[in-house]
Amino acid sequence: MISPLRRTLAVLPLVLLPLGAAAACGGEGTQTDCNLNSCTVTFDRGVEASASILGVKAELVSVQGQNVTMKIAGQQVTVPVGEGEQADGFNVTVESVTKENVVVKISNGAGGGG
Repeated sequence: MISPLRRTLAVLPLVLLPLGAAAACGGEGTQTDCNLNSCTVTFDRGVEASASILGVKAELVSVQGQNVTMKIAGQQVTVPVGEGEQADGFNVTVESVTKENVVVKISNGAGGGG
């Protein structure tokens, strides 16, 4: 028979796993909302904004009109608002651009979504 303490210790890492995954998603000048296969990142404009998501670094490089230039895992890509592009195996979709921020959804190419 397994003692209650052993059962608790065995289950604890599984309970904490989602917290660790959420903590691994974030960066400077950004807000992130991540799940297993994708992240929605809100980049602040006017600052050097970057986030570590899905195991790679995502950086906002520039915004010119409705075109957003980003670096995903070191690969530069320009994406028009409302459209998507591929970068280093990731789907990158620009959801919105305002004076204050840029909202981008980044998902694993294998995960579908985009």
